[in-house]
Amino acid sequence: MPSNKILEQKKQIVADLAESIKNSPAGVLVNYQGITVENDTKMRKELREAGIKYVVMKNTMTGRACEMNDMSDMKPYLSGMTALAIAGEDPIAPAKILKGYADKIESFKIVAGYLDGRVVDDKTVLALAEIPSKEVLIAKFLGSIRSPLYGLAYALQAIVDKNGETAPAEEEAPAEAAAPAAEEAAPAEA
Repeated sequence: MPSNKILEQKKQIVADLAESIKNSPAGVLVNYQGITVENDTKMRKELREAGIKYVVMKNTMTGRACEMNDMSDMKPYLSGMTALAIAGEDPIAPAKILKGYADKIESFKIVAGYLDGRVVDDKTVLALAEIPSKEVLIAKFLGSIRSPLYGLAYALQAIVDKNGETAPAEEEAPAEAAAPAAEEAAPAEA
């Protein structure tokens, strides 16, 4: 039977994990069985540089931390050798990084995850991994806004660059001369 000191330490570890999960926008649960030490070291370094906390813990303790955050739906996924990658600022980063390793290593699998406090399956996590980065999305958005403006500017410049044709203001002058004649005819009819 474990001592009270060990039980208190475990409770604190679970509480810390629960707090990390609560404060993160997303996380990914993986089965890390079969990953080599070399690949594991590279993966952990990449996750750390992206601001992602990678936790290997007993499934029962991870399950308790998930329960503390009303995510008991995660418990069925907690079997075997699991680890949890907890996102920092970028909610998509853990999915992107871990998908790269899941593609390279046959036995390394994405099992599930959570997004905004809701448990999601592996298909959803893999779909998240396919989303372009925030910077790419912003660049695409700005490009789509800029494109019509460039089109308008090129069209206006083409009109200005035409040589030997009359300007639009000169073409409107005869229409203005016809307008007073129409006004004179209107009172005669009344």
